[in-house]
Amino acid sequence: MEKTKETAANIGASAKSGLEKTKANVQEKTEKLTAHNPMEKKLATQKKNERVAQAELDKQAARNHNAAATAGNTLGQGRHHTTGTGGNPNATGHGTGATHHH
Repeated sequence: MEKTKETAANIGASAKSGLEKTKANVQEKTEKLTAHNPMEKKLATQKKNERVAQAELDKQAARNHNAAATAGNTLGQGRHHTTGTGGNPNATGHGTGATHHH
């Protein structure tokens, strides 16, 4: 189950990275069209390359985070956590308003 969550999170990270790369390419084209000299065109390409590289770094960081989160959850399995009793020794665990007939 945790691996499925990690895979879904990685797909999301890849989609976000792809979107950022697409935005960078579109912005570069727009800036090249409005550039008045070759230097401005070169700067537009440099900015695009930096944004694409950053998007890739962000994707890898997200993948590493997702893998670490999955590993942490896997390591935490087997521990028993109790919640919701509030220290009431008469709590039945059926929730409020529940009736149980034998």
